[in-house]
Amino acid sequence: MNTAYNFAFFDEGSKREIRRATLKAIAIPGYQVPFASREMPIGRGWGTGGLQLTLSLIGRNDVLKVIDQGSDESVNAVNIKKLVCDTTGVETTEHTEEATLIQSRHRIPEVPLRKGQILVLQVPLPEPLRYYEPSESQTKKLHAEKEYSGAWLMLFEQIMKYGSMTTGADHPVLVNGRYVMAPSPIPRYDNPKMQQNDALILLGAGREKKVYAVPPYTKVVSLDFDDYHFQPESFEGKHCRLCGSTGVFLDELVDEAANKTVYQCNDTSYCLEKLNEVEKVGVN
Repeated sequence: MNTAYNFAFFDEGSKREIRRATLKAIAIPGYQVPFASREMPIGRGWGTGGLQLTLSLIGRNDVLKVIDQGSDESVNAVNIKKLVCDTTGVETTEHTEEATLIQSRHRIPEVPLRKGQILVLQVPLPEPLRYYEPSESQTKKLHAEKEYSGAWLMLFEQIMKYGSMTTGADHPVLVNGRYVMAPSPIPRYDNPKMQQNDALILLGAGREKKVYAVPPYTKVVSLDFDDYHFQPESFEGKHCRLCGSTGVFLDELVDEAANKTVYQCNDTSYCLEKLNEVEKVGVN
């Protein structure tokens, strides 16, 4: 731990201010709470919103896990983890079930989250209405009036033009029957994991200066139509080439040697754990 900095990098006043915004976000699920986004030793757009939430909440007894698009060892994940560890000295892990605080970019882990855990998602664009309404004052008014016809119209136009909803990631959700929310650029496959989740899910956008939340056991429904239902990515009939897992989010890869398409677990720590289990069974 680097003692040249205050614990968790920020001064205590800054941490309290961020925690107050976080508490308000938890009290009003899906509502975007403005906060005074601090200057960070990383560029905006590289996870400063999520990092500020993590630094404001982490305690000396926490166990930290950081992932980036399913990987514990990407550049983004490694450097965020290093900053947090250098200023707190907390223990880290790659095992989802061991972590008390998980910061993630673009994925919700495959292992189901449990009660008492906190998942922090990094968000580049927190406003789900921005795709068709550029004015911040107007989007606030639309949220206040629960006027979300534009969001459904956007999805309807996708269906009419392409034959299906084309939101590959960041598919908007309705939280607690009230606010339409951007779930961060997680794949559609991860949207259902937010529904009635045991863990607290926090979402932070540093550049846009917004924080919002999905408290435990909250109703979260992906936007769709009565006659055209939301469909997550399907990997039916496919399995991970390494651990053999099915029913998980898979990356599509090209095996140039065999000249064929193969699939592999996107969540690298989950894949490694399953691979170890397979090897243990083989040995026994």
